Amino acid sequence: MTTTATGFEIRRAGPRFGAEVTGIDLRTGVDERTAEDLRRAFREHKVLVFRGQHLTPDQHVEAVRAFAEPFAHPTAVKDPANPLVYPYNVQRTGKASTWHIGGLWRNPVFAIESLTYEVVPALGGHTLWADLQAAYDDLSEPFKKLLESVNAVYDANAENYAQGSRRRGVEETTEHPVVLKHPETGRKGLFISTSALGLTGVTAQEGRVLLDHLLRHASSPDYTIRFGWQAGDFVLWDNRATWHYAVDDYGDGARVYRKVIGVEPVRGPRS
Repeated sequence: MTTTATGFEIRRAGPRFGAEVTGIDLRTGVDERTAEDLRRAFREHKVLVFRGQHLTPDQHVEAVRAFAEPFAHPTAVKDPANPLVYPYNVQRTGKASTWHIGGLWRNPVFAIESLTYEVVPALGGHTLWADLQAAYDDLSEPFKKLLESVNAVYDANAENYAQGSRRRGVEETTEHPVVLKHPETGRKGLFISTSALGLTGVTAQEGRVLLDHLLRHASSPDYTIRFGWQAGDFVLWDNRATWHYAVDDYGDGARVYRKVIGVEPVRGPRS
């Protein structure tokens, strides 16, 4: 299914969420009307892919600025061209092959995350996203009620989340609700990551059982979409409605990309 808005097209990637956007060049920037149409599409689809953009670091930051306020990460290695851009080379920094949500050391977490790909393996290296709101919708009402009273506990040290870092023991923790009401759309969804240390409000044994069930449920293929990459592709996703998994099926092949994070949603008219 394809829809058109302000001169660009949106092609759905799956029946639940995710879309590719064509007919727009983010290198030249976007006007406010186009930005609002893109934000509306982002709220609906949660993951947007823009093929062949080949953004410079500065252009990458400006593309994210149409959706959220770019974030100065306190521990990430910064790109020399722009301190709001964080370069990754998995051959040095390691891979992120677990289901996870970004920025759980922070409260609130990152609103969005985005990547520009520079080098990708010839085969493999795809990324999965799962719709945590759809996963929540399919739970029973009594179970939803239980989960709304429970928080998940996470390590609060930002350095321990950096790829390639030497992780230290957990010294301070932070909590996030297991059911998150999205601040932009009001829609409820699961909010859980494999890095959760435990759950509050239940016994330790109950927490382990609940976590195990939720992690398996939220990563079900029923809720996922999958994208493969070419150099120059740009993707951004709603970090409060989805979680993601970088597939490690390309051995010691190269995968180089840049990340820009957004933390504050753009305020403006809403449909």
